[in-house]
Amino acid sequence: MGSAGSVSILPGPGWWAGLPPAAGAAVMATGIISVALHMTGHEALSLVTLVISVALWLVLAVDFTARLVGDRGRFRAEADTPAALTAVAATTVVGTRISLLGWQTVAAALLALAAVLWPGLLSNVVRHWRHRMPGGAFLGCVATQGLAVLAAVLAAACRQDWLARAALAAFCLGLLLYAAALFRFDLREVAGGAGDHWVAGGALSISALAGSRLTASPVWSGPAHTALRTVTLVALALSLVWYVVLLAAELRHPRPRYDIRRWATVFPLGMTATACLSVAGPAGIAWLVPLGEVLLWIAVAAWLVTVAVLVSSHLAARRPPRRGVPPA
Repeated sequence: MGSAGSVSILPGPGWWAGLPPAAGAAVMATGIISVALHMTGHEALSLVTLVISVALWLVLAVDFTARLVGDRGRFRAEADTPAALTAVAATTVVGTRISLLGWQTVAAALLALAAVLWPGLLSNVVRHWRHRMPGGAFLGCVATQGLAVLAAVLAAACRQDWLARAALAAFCLGLLLYAAALFRFDLREVAGGAGDHWVAGGALSISALAGSRLTASPVWSGPAHTALRTVTLVALALSLVWYVVLLAAELRHPRPRYDIRRWATVFPLGMTATACLSVAGPAGIAWLVPLGEVLLWIAVAAWLVTVAVLVSSHLAARRPPRRGVPPA
């Protein structure tokens, strides 16, 4: 679900065959906003965004399967790119929201699917890491923490302690992958990235979300619980620092042109809001709730703007050039 330029995700001739792996970030963004809307009591809006994210996930799943079966060369080439890991992350985000509906069997099936996809895609991506990478490098952390979040949510819903322990292992590995990606991240992306540079902060937000779910679990007590709470708060604090830095960079260096990687901007905005809402209870910090609510509506606004710009750019691309005016 790959590196991409300004590729549309709107319908058109053969549109399903032209989706790059980076389109998976649209599922991630829409799905996590659905989770946050559910957490704040906006159930109708949450269900609408859930339906959209599931529909997008199904389209991308069909496309992913078609490439695996019918175009192995393209599949192998795209599986080496960091954006391929959106297949795992998107599946875990959708699974998390479905678990909150009470559909634990479906959520467990999505966790199993993501867990099957994760090792092969992660190993391919890590083998092709290089120095001075864009923000997509952090998707290894995001995909791994997505597994941790969904496993922790299912562990609580189904009272399966072994899932909580598996979630802890994924959480720790995700933090290590974040550190490794940070070492390779090209800091020039902060001022010039096409959108996926926001994943540098979003990866910490999903780490904080995973940590909050683990902290809330009765499996951990004493020093283990204290350590989890501390790491979770540090991850959330650092994600908020990234949020401020990246927002300031956007204002200083505007990048208004649509790029499909802009969905990798919307996802961290929604994820940071969700992390604040989720951390508030287990950490006992009440003011994180209103902060999360404010950040949620910023994320919703960013989602709407991204959709509007996507539609506008798609229509402009399809509009025939005026007579005597060469196409752009």
